[in-house]
Amino acid sequence: MINIYTDGAAQGNPGPGGYGVILKYGTHEKEISEGFRLTTNNRMELMAVIAGLESIKKSGMPVTVYSDSKYVVEAIEQGWVWNWEKKNFKKKANEDLWRKYLILHEKYKPKFKWIKGHSGHLENERCDELAVQAALGYGLQKDEWYETNRSVD
Repeated sequence: MINIYTDGAAQGNPGPGGYGVILKYGTHEKEISEGFRLTTNNRMELMAVIAGLESIKKSGMPVTVYSDSKYVVEAIEQGWVWNWEKKNFKKKANEDLWRKYLILHEKYKPKFKWIKGHSGHLENERCDELAVQAALGYGLQKDEWYETNRSVD
């Protein structure tokens, strides 16, 4: 079983943002984070999930993603994202990330569990720290799609 814990943060919405991820497999644990100069909280929440899934090295294993983002968890667990895809993401934000997620979903078929943010959940609190540190860091990346297409959001 691979457990992925994720969180995203934006300092202003939009503003500088970051994500934090913890991957756990058996006794192995890995932390990932990255910051962007202009983005949104929802983009960072979704990007965290994508970064976690892209970091998996073993296929065919059950994967559970833990997120405090109702936007992400409900879009997937309620099946909204597949309806958005059928409508070619017309007037939907974050099309680029959702399309990337759908490819990873087919590969890993992750299950999602929503956890309440800022409630003392150890991994969620650590992911929040990673996300905020990344958002406040130096050398922030350009969220290319967002900065080019943000009038669509």
